Amino acid sequence: MVGLENISLLASLVSVALALVFSIIDFIARRQSARSGKPAAVKTYAVVAPVPVTGFNWAAIAAVFASIIFLSLTIISRTIQTGHGPFSNMYEFAIAFAWGIIVAGLMFRWRYRTAAILNIGLIVSLLLLIFAVVQYSKPASLVPALQQSALLSAHVASAVVAYGTLTIGFGAAILFLVQNRRNSPWLPEAEMLDNISYRAVIIGFPFLTLLIVLGALWADIAWGKYWSWDPKETASLVTWLIYAAYMHARIMRGWRGNRAAILLIAGFAAILLTFFGNYIFSGLHAYG
Repeated sequence: MVGLENISLLASLVSVALALVFSIIDFIARRQSARSGKPAAVKTYAVVAPVPVTGFNWAAIAAVFASIIFLSLTIISRTIQTGHGPFSNMYEFAIAFAWGIIVAGLMFRWRYRTAAILNIGLIVSLLLLIFAVVQYSKPASLVPALQQSALLSAHVASAVVAYGTLTIGFGAAILFLVQNRRNSPWLPEAEMLDNISYRAVIIGFPFLTLLIVLGALWADIAWGKYWSWDPKETASLVTWLIYAAYMHARIMRGWRGNRAAILLIAGFAAILLTFFGNYIFSGLHAYG
């Protein structure tokens, strides 16, 4: 099983890298075709000028599906070896985090018919997988604090959904700022990007809330108190407050555009601080 895990992890990393390369080649080919004045092919992108879809587009999609399959095999193999979900160390959760981003990105690509958001997610996923390869840890038994397997599995599943969809919101916010400044015909319209970021937060924020609630329940079982102001707990609370502020500003104050996008970028920065905080601060989550 260790061999299968390692092979599928490397294969997923290669698949994500290939998906990015094929997407870049497809983008260049479509741009050159549009400039040369060739007629549109069978399919068109709904959010840009009609341009042909090349074979590299299908290759990129195939590579994305392959990466999901390989990442799923990696997680399943690890689970069989350890008897628990991917929550005992940074290596395991980095893989689950990357899986969640790619799945969320693929769903938004299908819904909005644009690869731009997925490509941002693939970049983040590739960096996470490189991190996982560098930080590889051998399967090991759980420390006592992590032996509430069912509760922790739900806790981490909530994190995967929340962080995956909120990463897509971050990608849409980045592209919004670019599009709002440059008005590029090669990106989705700014209004659509703003809408994508909002939809991503609508999905991710409830799971972010569930993540904190389940974490508090687990903390009470493991450490005897629901909240200890541990650095990772505090970082997760700051993350939740940023996204809560975004939802309040969007719904109650009508915030759109640059201000809303900047809030989402700050929220994603808080997610990264929560994820990598173990390397900055000590605390009860030092093993996680």
